[in-house]
Amino acid sequence: MSQSTLTPPARQQPADSDPGAGAPLGSGLKQRHLSMIALGGVIGAGLFVGSGAGVAAAGPSIVIAYAVSGLLVMCVMRMLGEMSAANPASGSFSVHAERAIGPWAGFTAGWMFWTLLCVGVAIEAIGAAHIMTGWFPGTPSWVWVLAFMALFCGSNLAAVSHFGEFEFWFAAIKIGAIALFLGLGALAIAGVLPGTSSPGTANLLPDGGFLPNGLDGLLVGVLASVVAYGGLETVTIAAAESADPARGVARAVRTTMWRIAVVYVGSMLVVVTLLPWNDPAVTEQGPYAAALDRLGIPAAGQIMNVVVLIALLSAMNANIYGSSRMAYSLVSRGQGPKALGRVSGRVPRRAVLASCGFGFVTVLLSYWYPDTLFAWLLNMVGGVILVVWGFIAVSQLVLRRRLEREAPGKLVVRMWGFPYLTWAALAGVAAVLALMAENPDTRVQVVFTGGLTLFLAATGFLMQRRAAARG
Repeated sequence: MSQSTLTPPARQQPADSDPGAGAPLGSGLKQRHLSMIALGGVIGAGLFVGSGAGVAAAGPSIVIAYAVSGLLVMCVMRMLGEMSAANPASGSFSVHAERAIGPWAGFTAGWMFWTLLCVGVAIEAIGAAHIMTGWFPGTPSWVWVLAFMALFCGSNLAAVSHFGEFEFWFAAIKIGAIALFLGLGALAIAGVLPGTSSPGTANLLPDGGFLPNGLDGLLVGVLASVVAYGGLETVTIAAAESADPARGVARAVRTTMWRIAVVYVGSMLVVVTLLPWNDPAVTEQGPYAAALDRLGIPAAGQIMNVVVLIALLSAMNANIYGSSRMAYSLVSRGQGPKALGRVSGRVPRRAVLASCGFGFVTVLLSYWYPDTLFAWLLNMVGGVILVVWGFIAVSQLVLRRRLEREAPGKLVVRMWGFPYLTWAALAGVAAVLALMAENPDTRVQVVFTGGLTLFLAATGFLMQRRAAARG
């Protein structure tokens, strides 16, 4: 299949839209699964806990930081939705990058994302184990890590509908927790929650004002918020295993705007309105637990521990799924070990085991070499999502023109303001990377991520040259 040729507009098979795909994957995900994966994908532990560092750096302007980075993410997801609705594939943006730029680009974007997800599995497993050892003192954390890894490896080895059901209920709980938090917060801000009085703007303007640490603090908040948005891409991977991939991904992507506005920007607005931005509890407990404590909600800390645990387990489940499907897609296109491409029961079980294996090795590295190898891995994937977003933007610039010429009927989702907003999003990605390079705390991530990008790009380019020479 040449790079200039699109899949015909006839009926598409999810996995077969990958160039060179082998045995087809399942189609057990329902629309309710995709909707909840899309909704739950923006609600992770990074929001419940990690956002505290952003509040401490940016103060009340964290609301602006999340709004700005949210606009960037909405553009990226709209671009990805346009390409995925037109040509659903288990490799998502990796397949799109191969079609638009070349096999080396698909190889680079795909294996970078696979590495990111596998390292994410380790981080989430460690975080979940930490919560469990707090509840059950004296139990070794490795026991919990092993239990969680076994549970979600097993669920992903089974039919894809099992993954969908896990994510459906995980997402439902997270969404319920956020809705309850926003409702209680809104009542408290309005001064109608029993036992509270409206804070007005008392926490938004004193102690340095809305921008207490100036533009530098705002920029740190932007960097923190960009990382928190990671995870939305999984819905376009999952859509390829639904009965109607194009319709499923189109519906999921179209709801991105209000999800981001309500969940992230709304939550941050509630937090900084209810609490002084420099309250130590914001970083020590996490902004949500601190806000619930301020409202006098009984056992607020333990309630948030339960929610955070669910968010961590949900992310583990989704990352094992996403990494295994990305590996399967890469292998099916001749860009990885052929042994991982075997499908049984319409599940790429060897890819699942490989992804879980790498994740578990990463967990071990965190115990054995926390300040060397594990730190190196964390730095290496620190800017990966931004590089992936860059590939998405460039791919959409190329494929949109091709679709308009060859198959305009497949443009069921269209990027807003094309090509101007696409270029603006690409400039935004470059700007965030530049800010990371300027910031001493994140500069090392840019260096390590750049090294990984160059290594994979060079490897992919050599593989592409060899394939061309053969034939």
